[in-house]
Amino acid sequence: MRISAFFLISFILILFVDCTPKKEQATDPESGATGADATGADATVAASSIEFTREQAEILITLPMACVGQEYPNKLGQTLTGPEELAEPRALHPAFYGCFDWHSAVHGHWSMVKLLKEFPDLAGADSVRQVLRRNISAGNILAELEYFKKEHEKGYERTYGWGWLLKLASELHSWDDPMARELEKNLRPLTGLISDKFVEYLPKLQYPVRVGTHTNTAFGLAFAWDYAQAVQDSALIGAIRERALAFYDSDRGCPITWEPSGADFLSPCLEEMDLMRRIKTREAFLAWTDQFLPELRQKDFALEPARVGDRSDGQLVHLDGLNFSRAWVFYGLAKQYPAAFGHLLPLANAHMAYSFPNLLGDGYEGGHWLGTFALYALGER
Repeated sequence: MRISAFFLISFILILFVDCTPKKEQATDPESGATGADATGADATVAASSIEFTREQAEILITLPMACVGQEYPNKLGQTLTGPEELAEPRALHPAFYGCFDWHSAVHGHWSMVKLLKEFPDLAGADSVRQVLRRNISAGNILAELEYFKKEHEKGYERTYGWGWLLKLASELHSWDDPMARELEKNLRPLTGLISDKFVEYLPKLQYPVRVGTHTNTAFGLAFAWDYAQAVQDSALIGAIRERALAFYDSDRGCPITWEPSGADFLSPCLEEMDLMRRIKTREAFLAWTDQFLPELRQKDFALEPARVGDRSDGQLVHLDGLNFSRAWVFYGLAKQYPAAFGHLLPLANAHMAYSFPNLLGDGYEGGHWLGTFALYALGER
């Protein structure tokens, strides 16, 4: 398996770095622009030349399947009020106990759902389904719900884990499969609680958290927005729109050259753009971008992939995640507004090409979560 995976990854890497620009016309669905004006054809690698393939899926599914049932090592992030609260991870979180921490277990399950949706006949699909049914059972989710209801755990997994839980819920919601309806129903009590937590918390948050790690406000709000739109959760939509505009609408001159910090896996500047492209209309977003990060509109904009000094270090390997998250923002911008941002496609591909070949070579420090980031970036293409 390791040898065949090596050759598959090598092939995928060639796709990333050896795709020639296409002179085909493309249309910006928002502006109606076509041709070189819409795509920046001289500088843009055609998105159609890089496929999200079954071969990639066969590699990526091994990562969550290897970790969602691995209880140790484990970082609980637990607040203890007494010795009676000491328990094994599986007892505390019967649905999401693996993959080192709660949020990684959640997005590991998202990865399995995403891959089954895209490739229903994936090798080992029956085993993946069994894991999903076993873990996202009604009883397990009710136990998770009780943990989140503890008075001293109000901030547990806020807002990174909250965002991933809602991303899992929205992925199930859009999956036309009988098992998805079962799992969505099982998950609903926790999904509803997390939505309520967002609505309660956001008016109290006076300033956004602008870091490149878990507590980044824009990241959590972007994923929550996608869920709210998918299920038409009007209370959550309203809360996110109000706070996003209050936090970010007047931002100017984001210093992207200061990035990254040494252990970032998110870009503060780009995550903010990723949220605002969802919230704002086309005209308002492009005008805001010209003030917030004007250099991004320049056809020669360059941003070097983050270099990882030691992939056995759980903090330093975060930078592979940064490459994937930068890529998904670039892909999302180019897909939504090709006339303005189509030139970012080669930059996204370069970030993917740097970090993707290392996925299976990573130790548990990166393997328990990086596959999800890579998968989300591939999906944004």
